Amino acid sequence: MARYHIETYGCTSNRGESRQIESALRDAGHYRVNGPEEADVAIMNTCTVVEKTERNMLRRAKELETETADLIVTGCMALAQGDIFREEDVDAQILHWDEVPSAVTNGECPTPGPGVEPVLDGVVGILPIARGCMSDCSYCITKHATGKIDSPSIEENVEKARALVHAGAKEIRITGQDTGVYGWDQGERTLHELLDRVCDIDGDFRVRVGMANPKGVHGIREELAAVFAENEKLYNFLHAPVQSGSNDVLGHMRRQHQVSEYVEVVETFDANLDYWTLSTDFIVGYPTEEDADHQQSMALLRETRPEKINVTRFSKRPGTDAAKLKGLGGTVKKERSKEMSELKMDVVGEAYEAMVGTTHEVLVVEEGTGDSVKCRDEAYRQVIVQNASEYGLEPGDFCTVEVTGHQTVYAFAKPV
Repeated sequence: MARYHIETYGCTSNRGESRQIESALRDAGHYRVNGPEEADVAIMNTCTVVEKTERNMLRRAKELETETADLIVTGCMALAQGDIFREEDVDAQILHWDEVPSAVTNGECPTPGPGVEPVLDGVVGILPIARGCMSDCSYCITKHATGKIDSPSIEENVEKARALVHAGAKEIRITGQDTGVYGWDQGERTLHELLDRVCDIDGDFRVRVGMANPKGVHGIREELAAVFAENEKLYNFLHAPVQSGSNDVLGHMRRQHQVSEYVEVVETFDANLDYWTLSTDFIVGYPTEEDADHQQSMALLRETRPEKINVTRFSKRPGTDAAKLKGLGGTVKKERSKEMSELKMDVVGEAYEAMVGTTHEVLVVEEGTGDSVKCRDEAYRQVIVQNASEYGLEPGDFCTVEVTGHQTVYAFAKPV
């Protein structure tokens, strides 16, 4: 769990984005503190309306860099003029706002609040299916808060999902520290069985599966991929954080899986699904990571080409074994992060470019900025429909759209 400080500048849109960032952070068990000095990470949501504003943003970023352990810069100036921060040697991650929550976690498992009760947020139902995990990663503080996996029965989770659908949920998000090991404490992994049962619930809705570590998925990869292929209600989306392309570094991280197992999971889903999204995470600059290890991670990214990638610079969490190791230094981490982030944008941009001209059925999940709505297609890729009022689109609606363009990490489309 991380302590965060957030500062927001500019318009109502920026304030709305900051609220969504904070909502995601709270859902993951992180909490806000009173100032950057108390925080593990500071988040600066920037504005760039005039030159004076730009100078003020740069000045404040330099101040925050010295006041907190880790700095994330997002918002308009970060996206439009991110190079300025790099040219001024500000030690910060420059991210799109919806990448911020994943970056804050430092590769850790998500940490929900006490219990595993579902929550309805608009048309999105959040269903924690279990608490805890079976991993013992050297850098993760979450394990101290959650312990070993504790899985409620399939029947109990199905009833919670049914209640969410009856309450108006159009998208059910299956969450947990590691959804892939659901049921392990009962003797076997049963995520695929749970998903099959949830999809049998009457109603028109979609299901997204949250983070599942490669080791847990590997043993049920064939069964899981088959369930995805058989159920249209399931988004064709898998978040399997590999964290490194080096088996040596994975061993030091105590990640349990090998690179080959992650690749086998990807190959299995490729064989079963024509159109799907692979989401993964990389931790850059782990204390024992050599340049050769980093290049192996780069090679793995090129080989498996995930459509969604979270790149996080390693930072120490108190009480973890990795916190005792001598760090690599900010410059090395920054350079490796920049190299991987640039490759990430190429890979993700290529995936969204390939969508242009294709037709998809999307679910409107929430309102966007101005007169737009944010939608998700069959593979949980983000699709923006502008001038939504002209089409009478509201959260919870399904519609068929044609993709007309993209902006690297999301697509633009019009109803057909």
